[in-house]
Amino acid sequence: MEKNLTHIALFAALIAVLGLVPKIDLISGVPITAQSMGVMLCGTVLGAKRGALAVLLFVALVALGLPLLAGGRGGLGVFASPTVGFVVGFPFAAFTAGLIVERWRAPITAAALAGAIIGGIVVLYAFGITGMALVLGKTLPEATALATPFLPGDLIKAVLAALITRSIAQMRPGALLSRA
Repeated sequence: MEKNLTHIALFAALIAVLGLVPKIDLISGVPITAQSMGVMLCGTVLGAKRGALAVLLFVALVALGLPLLAGGRGGLGVFASPTVGFVVGFPFAAFTAGLIVERWRAPITAAALAGAIIGGIVVLYAFGITGMALVLGKTLPEATALATPFLPGDLIKAVLAALITRSIAQMRPGALLSRA
């Protein structure tokens, strides 16, 4: 139990640290950040439940006002911004990524890549695009067009998450809780 809490807290901190990487704002108002890779890693390394809990802890800290999102954003105002769908979708993305790695017994690199792409891109974009459409008053196709510039960077982050997960599996197999 104590070990699980430590992992959850450490991965919530990892997402926060990845927000320190300088953000790049696109015209849609949604920044390109490294935090989505942290969400992917929560799922692929910790597994579905622990990964989602780590991200929920991070989102709760943001809601409480800690400036943990890229650019030092935090507080309830985040939930009225174009990024609301992405922030709300973070726990679902981590859960999905973790579930895929846990259940699909393919080699870890393939399972982690599939989890990172399906959870960290497909699921996250479903929430993010919906949130952008609602906040910006756009149709879903218009919001989707605003989100497409993020795809190449997110695919790179998914590959990095899979490679990091594989490295953890090779160096410290016991630390890969998604396959424990």
